Amino acid sequence: MAKTRISISLDQAQAERIRGHAERAGMDVSAYLVHAATRQMAESDAIEEQFADVDAVIARAEREAGEMPGTPADAPVDLTEQERREVEEAIGLVHGRDRQGHRPGRAA
Repeated sequence: MAKTRISISLDQAQAERIRGHAERAGMDVSAYLVHAATRQMAESDAIEEQFADVDAVIARAEREAGEMPGTPADAPVDLTEQERREVEEAIGLVHGRDRQGHRPGRAA
C-alpha cells in the first residue's frame, strides 16, 4: 500500500513526550501517532454512531423551533431580577463557572 507523508508542527516538549511514549510502547514515532490517531477516530466514530439518533432528534427540534413564530433571538427580553438570576444559574449549571464565579467566555 502506498504511503502518504503528513507534516505536523508541535513544540519541543510535546515532541519529546510523544517520543518517550512511542519508545515505551515499542513503536517508532510515526507508527505511534498513526495508532493514536486511528484509535481516536474509532472512538469518535463509535460516539457519533451511538448518538446519531439523539442528534437527529435535536436537529429536527431545532428545525421545528426555527419555523415557529416568536420573538427573534436577538430581540431584548425584559426579565425580572429573579428571572435573570434563575437564567444565570441555569446557564452556570450547563456551562460551569470559573473560580471567580464567572461563566467562560463572558467578561467579568
